[in-house]
Amino acid sequence: MSTWFVTGASRGLGLELVKQLLEQGHNVAATTRSATRLGEALDESPRLLTLELDLTDEAAVAKAVSVTTDRFGSLDVVVNNAGYGFLGAVEETSDAEVRTMFDVQIFGVWNVLRAVLPVLRAQHSGRIINISSILGLTAFPGWGLYVAGKYALEGLTESLAAEVAGFGIRVNLVEPGYMRTDFLRPVSLGLPSETSEGYGAIREMTEQHLAMPGTQLGDPVKAATAIIEVAARGDGPLHQLLGSDSYGLASAKLDALRADVEAGKALAVTTDIA
Repeated sequence: MSTWFVTGASRGLGLELVKQLLEQGHNVAATTRSATRLGEALDESPRLLTLELDLTDEAAVAKAVSVTTDRFGSLDVVVNNAGYGFLGAVEETSDAEVRTMFDVQIFGVWNVLRAVLPVLRAQHSGRIINISSILGLTAFPGWGLYVAGKYALEGLTESLAAEVAGFGIRVNLVEPGYMRTDFLRPVSLGLPSETSEGYGAIREMTEQHLAMPGTQLGDPVKAATAIIEVAARGDGPLHQLLGSDSYGLASAKLDALRADVEAGKALAVTTDIA
């Protein structure tokens, strides 16, 4: 039995993960913006600690981690899962919308990391799993804000993994493709407060995505099971894709990036000091 700290636990992948962990006998500290919603979705359990938490509040996050270790006596796996989508052109995205996204995707994650790392370092063990997206590896028009947050998360996580490996702490990125959750419903998908002329293709894509729920390829039940497997493995990759769509898009990105690097090689090598 291990102790997990999971953010964004009241719906979608986070909720499914918490359910499976409790079924397997693990202790779970589950953070959410709505304890009521999480309470309605889960039965009471002495192994469940529900924490209503604003991840942008550094002091509150530190207290939540302290409460978790006081309650369960240990902390083994941390899953940074909280997040939401956003569809809109870069030009249309307001300053407030950008800052709100980064508050959740980056600053909230950073608050959790600052709170849990002293605990994990002291015990010389632990696992951190940051839930990214295939859009942390590739990009599409209309997803600029969400992609920016996930790209930042990818860079942060890769640096973190190298920094803490010597402390016995393992770090993973999980990069799902489309899953049948509420991610593309209004409760989890932000849209620009104002739109601009000329972005008809993005409006069309937005409508297509809003109509997509229920048809996505990925199974959140299987994805949650895969995350538990990632935590249990000692030899898993830093980047763990989930979904055949994610794998296909990542492979295509690798090919495109290699082609781009080679196309720029001739000019790149001319800037060395002779």
